[in-house]
Amino acid sequence: MEVRRAATGELGAGGEAAIAPLIGVMLECDNDVRWYAARALVQIGRPAIEPLLQTVHAEEDRDFRRYAMAALAGIGEPAVEPLIEIVGGDDQDLRMLAAMALCRIGEPAVELLLELMRHPDPEMQERAAFLLWKMGDSGAGALSAALEAGWAEK
Repeated sequence: MEVRRAATGELGAGGEAAIAPLIGVMLECDNDVRWYAARALVQIGRPAIEPLLQTVHAEEDRDFRRYAMAALAGIGEPAVEPLIEIVGGDDQDLRMLAAMALCRIGEPAVELLLELMRHPDPEMQERAAFLLWKMGDSGAGALSAALEAGWAEK
């Protein structure tokens, strides 16, 4: 376990050069190894977002997608906007995983989800409201306040 943690730290410190090999490992290895690769991608941060998104759209392996979304959730705020775009997409499996990632990110996603409540499509409004509610205190409180203020209708 200690060796794996150290290797994860080293790979994460490798920066952008490590992104493609880490994604490759996530595509080919078991879930235990995927978890460590995802942790290293979280350490790399923002530069890993676009390659993860490209691969998650190209691959249908549910386990890979799950770990990729967990990495995006771990990256946090920089991944919010692309995750919200996925929530608006047609791939139901990816939408669910992106929704879970946004709920894990929490507070940094609240404002953009509130904005999504102004979307002309009622289904998108419902998705945004549901995600805010699922976030717990930070999202549900913001949702309640926005609805009480008539914010979504403005």
